[in-house]
Amino acid sequence: MTYGKSVTVSRAAAYQRNRNVVSIQPSRKGFGPVANVVVIVLILCLLGLVYLTQITKTNALGYKVSELQTQQDRLSEEHDGLELDAVRLQNLERVKNSAVAKNMTETQPTAFVTN
Repeated sequence: MTYGKSVTVSRAAAYQRNRNVVSIQPSRKGFGPVANVVVIVLILCLLGLVYLTQITKTNALGYKVSELQTQQDRLSEEHDGLELDAVRLQNLERVKNSAVAKNMTETQPTAFVTN
């Protein structure tokens, strides 16, 4: 078999019936334009969901902090009132036990005229 005949035979095998002569090679690997848009939209939705979750959590904590601040203010006012009452009661005991109070005489109840 000569060289020319072997080349012709190999070409003839390629051109037989129901055979593709052209092989299609993918020109690029990756997503198409529609898939890229879908992926970008999904990523944006996910980022939006994370953002909303964080904002909601921050607002919930803000309400809790506001409630605790109100409670602290109320307890501080109650503490100040109790301190004032304690000082007032201590002063009455001091006055009763003082030397001046011991030297005083007790008064008798007075009668009122009724009609």
